[in-house]
Amino acid sequence: MGKKVLVLDTTLLVVWLRFPGENAVGPKDDLWTFDRIDQHFKESEQQGATFVLPLATIIETGNMICKCEQHCRENLSKQLAEIIRKCASGDSPWALFSDQSVLWTPAQLVELAETWPSQINYNRCHSLGDATIKTVAEYYTKSGFAVEIATGDAGLKYFQYPQPQPSPRRRR
Repeated sequence: MGKKVLVLDTTLLVVWLRFPGENAVGPKDDLWTFDRIDQHFKESEQQGATFVLPLATIIETGNMICKCEQHCRENLSKQLAEIIRKCASGDSPWALFSDQSVLWTPAQLVELAETWPSQINYNRCHSLGDATIKTVAEYYTKSGFAVEIATGDAGLKYFQYPQPQPSPRRRR
């Protein structure tokens, strides 16, 4: 099995950054609190995982920061800015953001425009952000990585691909 990649969604990131009022995310039987997220991230990093921050997560988190009370904005914006800097330089465990650039070519954007509307149905409307996070997860999965979408959103978690199983060794 390839190296593990965590694709971070806004839902977990805002709890991990300790946004006011965002103390937990997810269903009651699978609740993600700061402590659980922090422990999961530390364990994943110790196991050599790479953390991927999709552009949608950056934008959504930044938008949420702007809606916070003034006294919280400075701290939260500095925390997010530091993570973005780490992604820009590829500081471990953060993936170099330019790795995702192949996903935003004109052809990829046309494909997104053609496929996203079909993801909207009466039961669940998948946001454009979720659709792009799904695209990022697919990219890393096709590249041979074991991918986890780090999210408290069951609808987005649905798009996570099964982890590749190691090939059995053949006897000679």
